[in-house]
Amino acid sequence: MASRQELSDFLSSVERRAFKQAVFAVRDDDTALDLVQDAMMRLAERYGDKPAEELPMLFQRILQNRIHDHFRRNKVRNFWVTLWSALRGPPGEADEDFDPLESFEAEEGSQAAESTEDRVASEQTVRIIEEEIERLPTRQREAFLLRYWEDLDVAETAAAMGCSQGSVKTQFAPRMRLPEAL
Repeated sequence: MASRQELSDFLSSVERRAFKQAVFAVRDDDTALDLVQDAMMRLAERYGDKPAEELPMLFQRILQNRIHDHFRRNKVRNFWVTLWSALRGPPGEADEDFDPLESFEAEEGSQAAESTEDRVASEQTVRIIEEEIERLPTRQREAFLLRYWEDLDVAETAAAMGCSQGSVKTQFAPRMRLPEAL
């Protein structure tokens, strides 16, 4: 069980990195600060009684969930605002002459604005990456996901995997594979 001091020390040590991670994700300092504070509060309220070595992984998961929730809320909010504002005709034009379907355009950079070719290429790339991750041995995949997906450092990854830091470095080291044709 983590003591109050251990929890406080952990939160102090992780706040700067968590803030930077949130800023990179949401691109807004105020929102990032809110997300990090919310994640810290949730960790303290719900998981403060967990062992100190579990806090980094729990905090990362909570922070990532907060960031994902933020994007979900914004997506729904933006959808309804866009939907209702787009259903009105331009000022000065009679409402009976206005067709809302003619006014919709895909936002630049959105998935709807992507060409079918780009979308297929993206899906293929993601599928190839997922297949390659699945091919990795279990421990190597675990190290990879914790380091890249969860953004844990070597020490945190070692603690999460229950092994030494050297073992994490060994599992995480890139493997050179020659093409089968050679």
